[in-house]
Amino acid sequence: MSTARRIAVIGGGAAGFFGAIRAAETDPAAQVTLLEATDHPLAKVRVSGGGRCNVTHACFEPRELVQRYPRGSRELIGPFSRFGPRETIAWFAARGVELKTEADGRMFPVTDDSATIVDCLQRAALAAGVRLRTRTGVNALAREADGTYRLTLTGGAGTLTADRVLLATGGTKGPGGATLAQTLGHTIEPQVPSLFTFHIDDPLLRGLEGLAVPTASVQVPGTKLRAEGPVLVTHWGLSGPAILRLSAWGARELHGLGYTFPLQLAWSAAPTPAQAAAALAEQRTAQARKQVVSINPFSLPSRLWERLVAAAGVPDGATWAGLPKAQAERLATQVTATRFAVTGKSMNKEEFVTCGGVRLREVDFRTMESRVSPGLFFAGEVLDIDGITGGFNFQAAWTTGWLAGSAMGCGDARTAVSGQRSEAPATDS
Repeated sequence: MSTARRIAVIGGGAAGFFGAIRAAETDPAAQVTLLEATDHPLAKVRVSGGGRCNVTHACFEPRELVQRYPRGSRELIGPFSRFGPRETIAWFAARGVELKTEADGRMFPVTDDSATIVDCLQRAALAAGVRLRTRTGVNALAREADGTYRLTLTGGAGTLTADRVLLATGGTKGPGGATLAQTLGHTIEPQVPSLFTFHIDDPLLRGLEGLAVPTASVQVPGTKLRAEGPVLVTHWGLSGPAILRLSAWGARELHGLGYTFPLQLAWSAAPTPAQAAAALAEQRTAQARKQVVSINPFSLPSRLWERLVAAAGVPDGATWAGLPKAQAERLATQVTATRFAVTGKSMNKEEFVTCGGVRLREVDFRTMESRVSPGLFFAGEVLDIDGITGGFNFQAAWTTGWLAGSAMGCGDARTAVSGQRSEAPATDS
């Protein structure tokens, strides 16, 4: 009589839950234990997307999808071909959760409530027989001579023996799972923040908190870092999709600058400085008698336009006919190349994303199994993988968790490689 396979999953976040559920559904006889160090499993899922949970993104072509990942794009092509957004949608639908697509491609539960996703994952884990242990972290992880793993638990909770282990501790602020992986021979790429907002203290922004510009362009002069999209003025500086994308692609470079660097912002992404100057020149004829501050040729928010006009040195009450060429040029520069000094960062709301983690070439992306320590698997942000904002980090968590769980639940993990996409829809279990 064979002994039931013992599977331990370290980390009760999106990737950990998904991996544990998949492993238990693949091998119903297995003993699957999910270890979460805190009292609050799936905490990041609960706060993501402003409490709505941006589950995935409506981008279904793997080679297009991977372009949203500053790190891990090449490695994720195969995994996304086997379990991508389409399979994620089907997985949740089969468990009673319908997703909706917003205009920008982000996908949320129709309830607009992250609790819907949290409850779904917890119910699925319970139904699959996953044993969840909260307030139980792992201090040490060692591979024994017989190939099993010994987990030393926190708080004097003793040890746990497992045949297979999934590390899904996320991109934690502390060493976490990366340290456990390193003790087993893995190389860890330095972990630094990604998806953060910029601290800027500038008179131009004061009093504009909450103002949003839909089509801005931002860049860091002297580098290749550039991004486009909406920008939001906050109490501490600038945020919004364009800023977050810039922070993701520039995570390491901006870390190297100590988060102190110049930022150039075009409030309207369409015109070049020359085109902006030409548009302003047209107003001198078309709107000759009207005040400059009252006519905005770039469809910017009126409060912002007033600030830009003042920053360009245009006096109160100045008309378009009386606008000197030099002031018009300064105004064009303000619209297309406002300069700010960034003096720090903040994480995006309560979310925390890092780049860095387990070196990708040390992982078999067909199964998510370690190439260094057999029987050890990885999923989610403990790997050196991160995406831009928009549901991409969750999709990487679902995908890598599903692949790892599929492999851990098979008699031979490598047999999980073939035929995975045909299993991926919601009827897979």
